[in-house]
Amino acid sequence: MILDAHGHVGTWPDFLIPQPTAEHLVSVMDRIGVTAMGISHLLGVGPDAVRGNELAMEIAARFPGRFGVWQVYNPHHRTPLVTDGVWGVKLHPDVHQCRLDDPLYEPVWRLGLPVLAHGQTDSVWSDPAQFAAVAARHPHVPLLMGHVGLWPYGFGRAARLVADHPNVFLETCGSKMTGRWLAKLAALAGAERVLFGSDSCFLDLRTGYGRVVLAPLSDEDRALIQGGNLARLLGLAPPDEPARPPAR
Repeated sequence: MILDAHGHVGTWPDFLIPQPTAEHLVSVMDRIGVTAMGISHLLGVGPDAVRGNELAMEIAARFPGRFGVWQVYNPHHRTPLVTDGVWGVKLHPDVHQCRLDDPLYEPVWRLGLPVLAHGQTDSVWSDPAQFAAVAARHPHVPLLMGHVGLWPYGFGRAARLVADHPNVFLETCGSKMTGRWLAKLAALAGAERVLFGSDSCFLDLRTGYGRVVLAPLSDEDRALIQGGNLARLLGLAPPDEPARPPAR
């Protein structure tokens, strides 16, 4: 299985996104063999989490098995959350200007679902140190650090900060990520803690997955990073196997 942990559908005012549709994503996924992608709708990350989540769920229903939904939680609006039919919760502390360790996120941690959160080194809202703090307070919640802190000068620090928190996973999408850094993160944190993500449709899925294909990794570590770890985390299984209980 090839599972993309971090994807989006829709448009965003600060970026040119030439192909923002689910149909385009599926066509590229088919071309390179990606089994499924976790998506949040950019309308949800932006001004309307409720409607964005509805649109993401509609997309997942149109393409069964191809998209998992990361439902967006806006802490200022107390967005309603569900537990069925989703991969988990998506947080973007920088867009919503609410620190990851703020008590306003308590409804998310109580839900217990996996959480994919934007991470950005030196951000007052989402520095990797906040992931370590949240992970210590909520060890039962699988927490995916989006972008491994975003900036290459912070990749190694991010891995070290969460080394003692096994519920934190390093999700590796971003235009600054390289195959060599993927291998280094696997060495620092263990390949079982590293997840492939592309940030499509912001970034090109082909480029994101190409880094995994060409990274200097063993076949075993590559299989974990490109899908095995996320499948274990979410309780997913290949089509000819029964689903497993999510890892906790």
